[in-house]
Amino acid sequence: MNLLKALATVSGMTLFSRVLGFARDFVIARVFGAGMMTDAFFVAFKLPNLLRRLFAEGAFSQAFVPILGEYRNRLGDGEARRLVDRVATLLLLALIVVTLLGMAGAPLVVYVSAPGFADDPDKFALTVELARITIPYILFMSLVALAGGVLNTWNRFAVPAFTPVLLNLSFIGMALFAAPYFARPVLALGWAVFLGGALQLALQLPALKRIGMLPRFSFDWREAGVRRILKLWAPAVLGVSVAQVSLLINTILASFLGTGSVSWLYYADRLMEFPAGMLGAALGTILLPSLARYHAEERFGEYSRLLDWGLRVSLLLAAPAALALAIIAVPLIATLFHHGAFTGEDVFRTRDALVAYGIGLPGLILVKVLAPAFYARQNMRTPVRIGIAIVLVTQALNLALIVPLRHAALALSIGLAACLNAGLLYRGLRRQGIYTPRPGWPAFLVRLAVALAAMGAALRFVGGDPGAWLEWHMGERLGRLMLVVCCGAGVYFATLWLVGFRPGDFRRHAAE
Repeated sequence: MNLLKALATVSGMTLFSRVLGFARDFVIARVFGAGMMTDAFFVAFKLPNLLRRLFAEGAFSQAFVPILGEYRNRLGDGEARRLVDRVATLLLLALIVVTLLGMAGAPLVVYVSAPGFADDPDKFALTVELARITIPYILFMSLVALAGGVLNTWNRFAVPAFTPVLLNLSFIGMALFAAPYFARPVLALGWAVFLGGALQLALQLPALKRIGMLPRFSFDWREAGVRRILKLWAPAVLGVSVAQVSLLINTILASFLGTGSVSWLYYADRLMEFPAGMLGAALGTILLPSLARYHAEERFGEYSRLLDWGLRVSLLLAAPAALALAIIAVPLIATLFHHGAFTGEDVFRTRDALVAYGIGLPGLILVKVLAPAFYARQNMRTPVRIGIAIVLVTQALNLALIVPLRHAALALSIGLAACLNAGLLYRGLRRQGIYTPRPGWPAFLVRLAVALAAMGAALRFVGGDPGAWLEWHMGERLGRLMLVVCCGAGVYFATLWLVGFRPGDFRRHAAE
């Protein structure tokens, strides 16, 4: 399989999901604005997301996919199937317990997550109610992550990439049509999370059945493969835990910065996650199975060359995305969110956070390429040690910056720490001899810089006065934004062509 084609497939599906995600945020912003109700929902929604990353995407998958790939490559599909059965059973039982405990302890969890809400009993009670509705999302999405890991190991990337679309459709439908029927309309968003998780799991099951990997109940935690996964999972959980603790601290700090701060950070994060998901998550998804296979087959030269390809593609796409977020932040935010209850002040406060996030976007995306290089070798300890150090750096930056920059400091600290994270991971790969850069990097970086300078000039010229975007009607904003984006992208890729880049230079096949 051509990895560039696989990247295009995953990124294309992610693009569709992100566009729907913006539609969902447009609907939420228009219906609910940025206030008490959205602050309550976004805090409640963070809780299952934290647990999902802890039990699934951020820790479990890192341990599961390399072992599953090794079983398939060395022992065959039959043994891989038995491993999937045993792991799925153990994960399901653990998730049921965690979900029930989370629902029972929702008041305590909300108090720890957003202690500033305790001063407003109504806001606190609403957040607790929303948390109890959304916490079962962890069960659905952790099983979805397991299913996605299996499908990706079989190079079936499209279905897992399409799956998030269903959550966005659930949000849009519930916000537009169900919210008026609730005594507190924002509860519709909580049920949208529950419904979206169930739909995503339902979509994965037929895809697993088609490749003969639909799990059956088989409880055996002592099996060698399961014990190896659990052994790798422990440090991975620690690494994800410290990262999530950092995000939790940021939410706590934001809860003390005044009404709207949580929501401004949320909307900025959504825009930043657009390129981060399309590029970083997509690259990590397609690289991990091939890296795991190269490691299992001891093809270390191919391992290093694949990493080099991933780093070049990352920079080629992440750098212009970061520059664009900084230059056209107001046009983006005004077009997508400046409607109904979302005010001009909300636009500029969200802009502050988005520019701060954008500074660290290349680092965030490079981490998604560099970290799998360790996971594929079943080395969890190095990324975990670096992750713990990054959490300490993030909070030190928060303390230093929060007084002058307010909520934007929380975004900037994450971005700067992500760049440091990428640098430390890169140094680790070089020191351990895992990665050796291929020739041509200086010329690559010079040509990239020329293309970025040309794109930046074009965006500034076409984007015009940021304040004017608040005065235009929706149709005019949308038309002008499309013109700005097309102009910037056209100038960037045309310049890349003129300085010598060609699509064929980036063709790369998955491990066979």
